Order: sequence, then structure tokens, then C-alpha cells
Amino acid sequence: MRHFGHLAPAVRNGLFHQEPAEFGADSPARTLAVALGATLYSPATRPTLARDILKQADRGVVSMVLCLEDSIGDDEVADAEENLVRQFAELAAGATAPADQGGPADGRVPLLFIRVREPQQITGLVRRLGPAGRRLLSGFVLPKFTEERGVPFLEALTEAENACGRRLFAMPVLESPELLHLETRTETLAGIARTVEKYRDRVLALRLGVTDFCSAYGLRRAPDMTAYDVQLVASVIADVVNVLGRADGSGFTVTGPVWEYFRVPERMFKPQLRRSPFAGPAEALRTALIQHDMDGLLREIQLDRANGLQGKTCIHPSHVAPVHALSVVSHEEFSDAQDILRPERDGGGVLRSAYTNKMNEVKPHRAWAERTLLRAEVFGVAREDVSFVELLAAGVQTV
Repeated sequence: MRHFGHLAPAVRNGLFHQEPAEFGADSPARTLAVALGATLYSPATRPTLARDILKQADRGVVSMVLCLEDSIGDDEVADAEENLVRQFAELAAGATAPADQGGPADGRVPLLFIRVREPQQITGLVRRLGPAGRRLLSGFVLPKFTEERGVPFLEALTEAENACGRRLFAMPVLESPELLHLETRTETLAGIARTVEKYRDRVLALRLGVTDFCSAYGLRRAPDMTAYDVQLVASVIADVVNVLGRADGSGFTVTGPVWEYFRVPERMFKPQLRRSPFAGPAEALRTALIQHDMDGLLREIQLDRANGLQGKTCIHPSHVAPVHALSVVSHEEFSDAQDILRPERDGGGVLRSAYTNKMNEVKPHRAWAERTLLRAEVFGVAREDVSFVELLAAGVQTV
């Protein structure tokens, strides 16, 4: 699979200076962690889940979480597990693949993860999924992760991986009250760091449960505010990145928080999207984004990147295109990153950017440049005259 692979080759050629590279479930973990992009969550109870997965793949989704936890009721868990077994079998058999697509269904299936409630579900589900799981399952999402609660999940994952003979990843969700509360945050973060370091080979990315953070204080951010406007939440994000997202080789990919809204009935503040980038034919796109409350999402995605986060948890398909459009590396970023990482500049120094609008300091900007080139490999590099507006318009038109 590849990002923007759902677009026609001619469309991609017009958008990209360097097209996104292909990747798959067996790609290096470092690549997959960045490639997750907009990870779409879906309740595991959906009766048409197999068809839904393929439909979203055809719209550009490359990673999904099938949820057995907060998105379903306590009395629905057993039925949801049975449904997962049926739906995985259907996917593996290719029963839902349209005739004009050709090939096996798993050639179109996104990276699939199951969000469980308890450790024993991991081993039980891997056993019940059988060959379909070995073929299509990429791992598990571990809720309310702390050192004490997380170790049994990771031990179960190790056991399940050995039993099925397939690499399985963990994506712990950092959302516990102990992480939010100031008096326990430092100790909790240190425990999480010890745990994920011990199981580093199995931890693909760390996810932030901002809704749970807000819940602990009876808060809910409005659609015209980002997670970074809620200071309690912003402080936790900063501390998580500080401890767990370092660029010195000890850190992990930390993904952006969920955006809860898909349409706003009434707006209190001015729209956050300037008119100038959308001048001309794209003005209609700007209006549609504002009407569907996407201007706040776009701003939050930019703030995610500025604060060291990559990708985003999504609960609605309309959020996928904005996340992916803003993940594409601009031609200017690519040019700067390449200049910084040229072998002849290993000794450091300062140089003017090729765009003549900034100074690039080789040693301080090296880690940024390395991350940028990895993102460029996965999401591609836009042509010099292509902005996120064109990328977003192309993605939105396919939804």
C-alpha cells in the first residue's frame, strides 16, 4: 500500500515532486510508525465491518483500529468478538473484493489493530482469528496504559506473537488519571518509559487519550478550540513528548489526539482558515471545510506537528484527508532537509536556505531533517507549486 495510492497516477504525478513510497505490514517499524497517518477507529460491532474496511482503504485509509473498548457497551463485548472473527474470515477470503479490483483482498486491507480491554483478550482473539489473523492482523491497542497495567498486556502480546508466528505490534494509549494528575505524573511517566523500553521491539507508537484526560476534570473542548487551548491537556502532551518522544534514539512515535467533531451547528469565533490560500476555485473547499468544522482540525494538526506528534487518531472518515494532506512534505521542507544532511556538511555550520528565507543550522536541525526525510519517504514531497490546498482537494474529492 501507499499513501495517496487511491488517486489516479496522473493526479499523483501532478501533485508530487517525489511520490509516496510503498510499504506493508512487514516494513520496518520505524517506517510503519510514521506511515500510520490518520488511524481510523471503528466499533468492532459493525455488521458490515469487512466491507467498511475495504471501502475506507479505497478512500486512502492505511491504518484502522477495531475497538472492543470504550466505543461499545460492556454487554456487547462477546458479540463484538464473534463479529471480529467473522469479519476477518470474510476479509481473508476476499469475499468482499469488487470484481474490477482483482487480486486478494489483503492487498487492499489497511494495517489492522484491535483495541482490547483485558490482556487475555489478546491471546484469545489471536487463537480464534486463526489463519485470517495471521494474514491480516498487525497488532493491538492497549488502553489506559501504565507500568502496572501495561506489563500484562505486553506479556500477552509476546505469547500471542509466539503462538501465531507473525510480528504483532502494541500501541499503548496514554490516558490514565495517574498520568494527568500532577502529583503522580512524573512517577507514572517514568514507569511507562521503563515498560516500553523493555518491549521496544513490539511498541509501534504511543497514542494519547485526550478525551479521558478531559473527562477527569469534567471538561470538553469546543469545536473552535484545539487540545492545546486546554492547558491541562497541553501540559500532559508536553510532558509525554519530553519523556517519551525524544529524537536521540530513546524516543517513540507519539500520535496526535482525536478530533471529536464533524459538523458544527453554530460558530462563536471567526473561522481559522485564511482566504488567501483558497483563492479562486478552492474558495468552495474553504467554505465546506468551515461548515464541517475542519478549520479547527487543520489548526490542531499543525499544532500536533509543532509539538512533536505524528499522525492522528480519527473517529470519522472525513478527518483522514486533512491529516494526510498536511503530512505531505512541502518542497521547501524537503530542500532544507536535503541541504542539512549533505555529507559535506557533517562538520556543522550555518547556511542560507535555497528558498533564501531562513538560516539552516546543520547540527541543531539534523534531527528535524532526518524526521522530515522519513516523512517524505512515506507521504511524498509536494511539487514546488503545490500547497496543502491542492492535496486536500484531491483527497476530499475521493471521499
